[in-house]
Amino acid sequence: MIVETFTALALVAPARVQVGADEFRYALSRLSIPAGPAIVQLANYGEDEHDLRLRRAGGTRTYAIGKVRPGRLGELETRFLPGRFALWCSLADHRARGMSASLLVKPRR
Repeated sequence: MIVETFTALALVAPARVQVGADEFRYALSRLSIPAGPAIVQLANYGEDEHDLRLRRAGGTRTYAIGKVRPGRLGELETRFLPGRFALWCSLADHRARGMSASLLVKPRR
């Protein structure tokens, strides 16, 4: 029974969310995903380089996708615990100019 439960969890497809970046904003393909395995993609539709940082409220770990050039994609594969995640661009003054967003990671049912 324990082996079956572990196998079922191992077969869970990753949740996916795309973060579109432009000067100077993010647009998320969805505002929430289930906890567990996830793929976050940063699509740079702008003219400047952008990156992506994610941190769960109250957490200390910062997830990152490095600099993505215009017209390119960056990707992060990870596992998320439930909670609200802050997203931001860490380059220059991009965050102060509006490049931030929020993603809700819901408990998996």
